[in-house]
Amino acid sequence: MSPTGLNKNIRYELDEPCPPVLALGVAAQGVTFVLAPTVLIVAITVLATGQDGHFMSWAVFAALIITGTATALQAARIGRLGGGHLLITTVTPNFIAVSVLAMEEGGPSLLASLVVLSALFYLALAAWLPQLRRIITPVVSGTVLMLIAAMVLPIAFDRMKEVPEGAAPAAGPCVAAVTLVVTTMLMLRAPGIWRPWSLLFGIAAGCLTAVPFGLYDFERLMAAPWVGIPDSRFPGLELTPTAGFWGLLPMFLIVGLVQVIKSIGDAMVAQQVSRRRQRATDFRLIQGSIYANGVGILLSGLAGTPPTTSYSSLTVSLINLSGVAARSVGYAVGGVLVVLAFFPKITGLLLTIPSPVMASFLVIALGMLFVEGIQTLVRAGLDPQKAMVAGLAFSIGLGMQHQNILKDLVSSPWDMLLGNGITVGTATAIALTAFLEWTSPRRRRLEVRLDIADLPRIDVFLQEVAARLGWDASAAGRLRSAGEETLASLLQPLDEFQDGERPRLILAARSKAEAVELEFLAVFDEENLEDRLAFLNEQTESFDDERELSFRLLRHYASSVRHQKYQGLDIVTVRVTR
Repeated sequence: MSPTGLNKNIRYELDEPCPPVLALGVAAQGVTFVLAPTVLIVAITVLATGQDGHFMSWAVFAALIITGTATALQAARIGRLGGGHLLITTVTPNFIAVSVLAMEEGGPSLLASLVVLSALFYLALAAWLPQLRRIITPVVSGTVLMLIAAMVLPIAFDRMKEVPEGAAPAAGPCVAAVTLVVTTMLMLRAPGIWRPWSLLFGIAAGCLTAVPFGLYDFERLMAAPWVGIPDSRFPGLELTPTAGFWGLLPMFLIVGLVQVIKSIGDAMVAQQVSRRRQRATDFRLIQGSIYANGVGILLSGLAGTPPTTSYSSLTVSLINLSGVAARSVGYAVGGVLVVLAFFPKITGLLLTIPSPVMASFLVIALGMLFVEGIQTLVRAGLDPQKAMVAGLAFSIGLGMQHQNILKDLVSSPWDMLLGNGITVGTATAIALTAFLEWTSPRRRRLEVRLDIADLPRIDVFLQEVAARLGWDASAAGRLRSAGEETLASLLQPLDEFQDGERPRLILAARSKAEAVELEFLAVFDEENLEDRLAFLNEQTESFDDERELSFRLLRHYASSVRHQKYQGLDIVTVRVTR
């Protein structure tokens, strides 16, 4: 990769030691991102169903602990659990509509049961991710990121007008403008030592501007105790399914599927913005991140609170503002949130930040998220088919969000669910991607061992593929050479495999226009071929690794190479043009 591909904004990568004071300072900014939406979404869900203040106190307390735990799990790598990246987690608004319906139908017990089942479905989808790779693609993920940004942006501007009664009409816009200008100027031009604190300075400037306008409400702060644990008002799970349960379950599973797709995009974005040098997406870490999200949703169900999810928009903003992507910040954010749960007075102080101030942050965060969605699409390679999928899905999702044409055609609550832009846009992207997959030419398969001794079988297989397509000798030779060099690139010493046995290697070939796509499925080492091929650009012609010549030849024969690493399975896709 060329030097221009370096992200010079990153001061501390994932595992680089970050000074504790700086880590806590960045974590404090991350907590300001999480606290207000966590409390707000919990309050909306609880108050919309007529639950009392005692239950809301419990729900907020439990939600803060769960979001802190989930954020720390995202930064960790405990076996297959955790994404190993700074990825902020908070309560998701996507479950609000169905959560309100569940609370009205059967109270907190029914909601908890449905959330627990959604979590199990969520975890199952994470385990099935390799099988879903052709449907849940970067095109789908990028489109979902763009839709989320477009859907939430009007909410940010609405919050700029949320001011107390009697306040001047210009109060909200003025406070939001000051916050936005100060944050942006510091983010763009502040010296490196001050840039990590840009958002805190922007929030402070906005809060100071809000004082003369009378936008502060100190009653909540004065009424909150300094330290305390609320009484648990959660009645437990509903273990006897009712008609209402079976009616609502499909909706929760659909929202869970949307959350999985969003989580894939969030984890991909977290990997992309956390390193100075761009690297290929590691889908093992994406699976670990989804597992961590699933644990958060499961804990939410067991505690009777609305579900949580990761937020790449908050994470991108925090990393871009501070230049710090160290995992220690994730642990710090999680720890601070857990501690704050036991100090209602501190929580109340942070919640006094006026809505117009937080609205300015949302504008910045959503702008970054939209750009990340575009970059995800570009990295996927926008051929005409993929461009049609992304464009049509985005248009339908955005249109349905602003004009729900199903409102008078289907009964409640399906009209709300199917009229949600994110749900409809995501379903459109998945359906079109599935259509492309199912209508593509059938793959031809060959199963061998990951062993050079099986190269003759692979060569005969590729000769047959080229002959069926009518390729000439030169094109067939490139295809055979690409297959040989891919196999050679993936080989490693026999003693590095468990029990000294070579793993299975499944080779699938499919023709696409004037090209053939070869897919190699096996279990490999930690190295990612995409990273190694990119790294070759910066090396001289010295071959310290005996496989490096194969890497260079593979880059010569193949028009593109994509390496997806999952838990227990690696997939290398090689495209050879005629």
